[in-house]
Amino acid sequence: MPLATDVRVVDASLYFLPVRLRVPLKFGSETMSHIVCARSCVTVSDASGRAARGWGETPLSVPWVWPGTLSYEAREGLIKHFCRVVTGAWRQHGESGHPVEISLGFQSDRLPELLQTCNDRSSLSESMPWLAALVCCSPFDIALHDAFGTLHDVPIYETYNRRFMNRDLAFYLGAADGAGVDFAGRYPQDYLVAEPSAQLLAWHLVGGVDPLDASQLTGTEPDDGHPVVLSDWISTDGLKCLKVKLRGNDAQWDYDRVVAVGRIAIEHGVQWLSADFNCTVTDPQYVNDVCDRLLHNEPRIFGMILYVEQPFAYDLEAHPIDVHSVAARKPLFMDESAHNWELVRLGRSLGWTGVALKTCKTQSGALLTLSWAKAHGMTLMVQDLTNPMLAQIPHLLLAAHAGTIMGVETNAMQFYPQASAPEAQLHPEIYRRRRGCVDLSSLGGPGFGARVEQIQRELPEPEEPVG
Repeated sequence: MPLATDVRVVDASLYFLPVRLRVPLKFGSETMSHIVCARSCVTVSDASGRAARGWGETPLSVPWVWPGTLSYEAREGLIKHFCRVVTGAWRQHGESGHPVEISLGFQSDRLPELLQTCNDRSSLSESMPWLAALVCCSPFDIALHDAFGTLHDVPIYETYNRRFMNRDLAFYLGAADGAGVDFAGRYPQDYLVAEPSAQLLAWHLVGGVDPLDASQLTGTEPDDGHPVVLSDWISTDGLKCLKVKLRGNDAQWDYDRVVAVGRIAIEHGVQWLSADFNCTVTDPQYVNDVCDRLLHNEPRIFGMILYVEQPFAYDLEAHPIDVHSVAARKPLFMDESAHNWELVRLGRSLGWTGVALKTCKTQSGALLTLSWAKAHGMTLMVQDLTNPMLAQIPHLLLAAHAGTIMGVETNAMQFYPQASAPEAQLHPEIYRRRRGCVDLSSLGGPGFGARVEQIQRELPEPEEPVG
């Protein structure tokens, strides 16, 4: 029997917010200078006719969601078109329930068909991948969660339980063979932190083209009051954690980069490093050799590496690489590969030990992946998609409630700090890092607690839905 708290979507709208980066951001083989954020507003109602609106947002990070040979403009154009398609589909989606139930139904029943149709009708020589479709869907999923909490006047993380959800996790999840895990009678709240901290250690991204010291400056860097070289970032923000972007196809460059960053980190009191090989490695021995060389020549820097992130191609089904040898050296985290819990189950069988969650693959999907991973003894991290503006808030809340290996990656303040100026007026400590942390204390109230109606941001005209 449906619950009295069930809702359905009655309206959805979409806005595109363009943002220019103050310094380049390198993803894989591409370097970005601008990005578009997709912001959505979803209205829900319950059986009594009460209605509420919620907000969601996700950067449309083209090189991350769709690495390929087509031009940036061609891929971005189709991704934006698909966002309009998804807007129209959400307006017509009549399923009732909790946001997790509604969104997962949409993702399984509607999204694959929408993606297939979009690709069939496209004139491009490459097909838009599933990861891009998830990212297009995610602002609506996030807004749906926000609206549900707002309608019931409760923080959304207090609704992931039996009182608000019609189905337990056993409806969605299956255990790994021999794991002895039973999801019957279990809900996402059973795997969340009971009393999340308002302060989270912040991971700073050391990009592949970021200058490490003054000798690497070109004279074209911005003079906007924000740091540029790594040591200034560490001193200004009190950083304790650095994520190092690597190439994955140049072992000497990768080794030298980790050593150079590590020495700066030691000099300035940074405690932890992580290594992100950006999905470009094809042989585990590549990562093993870099790690072993660090262990032999730079044992302190090797010891500072808390985990290694996604060295290999993210399509695990097409590239089922055994990674036990890498995980024997350092915890090994799935990121782009972790589209859903089934792929996490496959990854675990191949030797992966941790999962990096991202709200841009939907809040609903992140909750299922989190639950499955924790139940099977895997470690969690919450990674950034360089989330500005509203996208930052669900991202940080997921990290606070997930119980990560160490804090949260948050780097929008490095690449476009002014983009979030209106939101920062209300939530200043969410959009800057002080003493190495971000602080969520300003959040409060129903949904994600962002209090969007108090944020003085002028939105563009909404996009016209397709379909």
